[in-house]
Amino acid sequence: MEPILAQSNPVQNPDSLVQSGPMVGYAQMREVALWVQTKQAARVKFVYYETTNASVRFETDEVLTSKNEAFTAHCYATDIEPSRKYTYELYINGKKIYRPYPMEFQSLRLWQWRGDPPSFKIAMGSCTYVNEMPYERPGRLYGSEYQIFNTIHNKRPDAMLWLGDNVYTREVDWSSRTGILKRYTHTRSLPEMQPLLASTHNYALWDDHDYGPNDADRSYWGKHFTMEAFKLFWANPSYGVMGKPSCITQFEWGDAEFFLLDDRTFRSPNNRKTGTREMFGDEQIQWLIDALSSSKATFKFVASGGQILNPLAIFENYATYPEERQKLLDLIEKEGIKGVIFLTGDRHHTELNKLERKGTYPLYEFTISSLTAGTNPKAADEANPLRVAGTFTAEHNFAVFEFSGPFRDRTLKCTVYNASGKELWTQSINSKDIR
Repeated sequence: MEPILAQSNPVQNPDSLVQSGPMVGYAQMREVALWVQTKQAARVKFVYYETTNASVRFETDEVLTSKNEAFTAHCYATDIEPSRKYTYELYINGKKIYRPYPMEFQSLRLWQWRGDPPSFKIAMGSCTYVNEMPYERPGRLYGSEYQIFNTIHNKRPDAMLWLGDNVYTREVDWSSRTGILKRYTHTRSLPEMQPLLASTHNYALWDDHDYGPNDADRSYWGKHFTMEAFKLFWANPSYGVMGKPSCITQFEWGDAEFFLLDDRTFRSPNNRKTGTREMFGDEQIQWLIDALSSSKATFKFVASGGQILNPLAIFENYATYPEERQKLLDLIEKEGIKGVIFLTGDRHHTELNKLERKGTYPLYEFTISSLTAGTNPKAADEANPLRVAGTFTAEHNFAVFEFSGPFRDRTLKCTVYNASGKELWTQSINSKDIR
């Protein structure tokens, strides 16, 4: 594509047609996804340029938003080079839309065979509840402290990993496509969320509340609607493996690789008495083991909505599926896969679990919850033998993972913050300790 000339005197549009976004999605070395939702049918495109060279600009293809797709638009910046930072602009119906915060993205670093991995930061959290009257249950409102998204934004992470329950469908929502799209729209439109979306690369998996009703499983008849909504409102690099629709995907950042699992689409009902009990299903597990075995990453993060390592068979922990859980852990050990760390949400509290294993490195599980949904301080009394002392947190919180150091001596530092940005606890893991 030929460069386009910079425009002088940019047009500000106070009566913006933007419903939510813009949002930066996945990043590759030669491609970045950009997303926005309009209030009505409109022509959407993005103009972007290398931040240090505003005179040479490029643009995405123009997309016409439609009611059938909740007026969402996915556009792709393809005239980019590795290891660069870009500034972008949003145009709707040919007019530049002003936003009072940075609109930036970056391409992935080309570092392999050329030097040490880059230093970078990944933020993460789960359980985003946004109140909407009159659809709330009687009593105390469940969602609060929305400023947490401004706090995350101020930490300037390179990417944000949304660990499930990113949307809470209600009784009025999950029985219709219309209701599901309305709920996704309502949550995504939260004002406090917009700066974070605009300048941080976003990746997501789902859990029961953005998949369907509470504790939903493979029997949920409307899962094709929520899968459609998930794809419309997120910009992951892919959706599903083995030719089956799901939220399964993977992505790389520096020397870390993230494997995002789907703990709902293939899940046996909790109360099923016969048949094989499974949360991920054998095909997903075999794909995961294949992918982990093939990965050259220093840190291999396995992310799921629900807890995996916690051995207590309570609520919807993986321990309620003991045979499949043991199968997964055994395969990781038998295959000699190094560098595995689990990332989970769901529980409305945060904790670090550590599973010691004879003859090999320990497995860690960072459970990060909740962003804005109600918290569960009673979980402090759970007799979880794997919980690392001092890591239990029962207030709204998020985590920032910082990666640094030379290639063969990398350090992962996890810092957990509350909604106001106060540091609650930290934990560092050296790459040599998980080999």
